[in-house]
Amino acid sequence: NSETFWTTTGMFPQEFIIGFPKRVTISKVAIQCYLVRTIRIERSVSEDPVGFEQCVEKDLQHTEGQLQMEEFPLPDFQATYLRFIIKSAFDHFVSVHRVMAEGT
Repeated sequence: NSETFWTTTGMFPQEFIIGFPKRVTISKVAIQCYLVRTIRIERSVSEDPVGFEQCVEKDLQHTEGQLQMEEFPLPDFQATYLRFIIKSAFDHFVSVHRVMAEGT
């Protein structure tokens, strides 16, 4: 539901972690957010959310009044957890409306 969202507390970096019930293979990650300037996605294959390694980092385009929709095609890699780090923003607060991961 794009009407609901997670919002930052105003200081950067901010992060959130998504966990899968078991190790999965991911081919693409997509995110809908607002006012994010730089985002990094990291993965962990551990049973616990530790030992993260960087997958991708990107500067997003500023879209005033509209959600940013960004896709990150990734080589088929495995992950048990994905960590999203919002490194910087275009304002004091940002929001994340949807995160999608495609794969098996």
